[in-house]
Amino acid sequence: MHKFLWTLARIIIIGAVLGFLVSRLFGINTPVLKKNPPTEDLLSTRLRLPPGFSISIYAKNLPGARMLRFTEAGDLLVSLSSDDRVVLLERDDNHDGAPDGRRDLLTGLKRPHGLDFYQGRLYVAETDAIGRVRFDARLRATQGEYERIVTDIPGGGNHWTRTVRFGPDGLMYVSVGSSCNACLEKTPTRAALLRYDPDGGHETLFATGLRNTVGFDWHPVTHELFGVDNGRDFLSDDFPPCELNRIEQGKFYGWPYANGNKVPDPDFGAGNEERIRSSEAPIHEFPAHTSPLGITFLRSKNLPPDFKNSALVALHGSWNRTKKIGYKVVSLHFEPNGRIKERDFVTGFEQQGDVIGRPVDIAEGPDGAIYISDDFAGSIYRVYRH
Repeated sequence: MHKFLWTLARIIIIGAVLGFLVSRLFGINTPVLKKNPPTEDLLSTRLRLPPGFSISIYAKNLPGARMLRFTEAGDLLVSLSSDDRVVLLERDDNHDGAPDGRRDLLTGLKRPHGLDFYQGRLYVAETDAIGRVRFDARLRATQGEYERIVTDIPGGGNHWTRTVRFGPDGLMYVSVGSSCNACLEKTPTRAALLRYDPDGGHETLFATGLRNTVGFDWHPVTHELFGVDNGRDFLSDDFPPCELNRIEQGKFYGWPYANGNKVPDPDFGAGNEERIRSSEAPIHEFPAHTSPLGITFLRSKNLPPDFKNSALVALHGSWNRTKKIGYKVVSLHFEPNGRIKERDFVTGFEQQGDVIGRPVDIAEGPDGAIYISDDFAGSIYRVYRH
């Protein structure tokens, strides 16, 4: 018995030492999932917002809540990628600060992520396909069969999420992340933004060299397309930066040959100097490993003037840095001189290494409030002016 206990103790000690060494060598510092989501009291003491804004929990028990989209009737759709379903949260007609009901809208999907509406149909980005179904917002119901209209999207890999959005041009844009941390992809539609007709036809390789552009949106005035991109891992705590890119058709954005502002990659930069020179540099840099996911330009007239045409970005937070970073929502303000000023919008999800939430996506509600998904706590938060 004593021999068994001594052996067990040695295994535990060796495991702890190895864990410490791995975390120091590779920066692995993954947040520990709590049993319960944060309470309203904890949120009120931990989270900080700009003057005039408050935050509350809008919905709980949404495991792995990812992307958000409001229906024409004011209901909120949430993709639960880990549960292979899309949930509908009924609008808050009784004004108690919570949905009046919830239901599974679609089930049996394959890691659904991005959501959008176009001409009476709901579009869903699964990990290897784009599907659509007719949707009646008034009845809160789909009509007819769910149809996969694009079926050759490369699925899985290190970056398995797919995001679908319809642009001002009425065409369908789909982001596909890389299959790896840093490599030469064999599939050209990886690490790229694709464009299609609404029925899934006429695939176009719109932009390339985008390692993992989960979120993208169009500026409300200029209609320029902006996307956030996650930099590669395991170079250091503070390099390379994550990025905001102005995405234009036919442009190449550097990955895997360059990082940040055309800095040659230590593994793939040599011999690709011309490709690096001709690549597009980011127009704004986020700190390394902050992992920007959702980006949404604000269009509500109820916001303070300095938020007009600004964008909110959800920084999901690091898992591969010795000291955690990110775990917040920031606002980007586009100044007349072309500069972009970044400001904190919601902070406090991480405090001295303790994590209570990881923001994913942001949506403006018809009530003028801002809704934020959190796949760590399985919650949706509502930010409103008071």
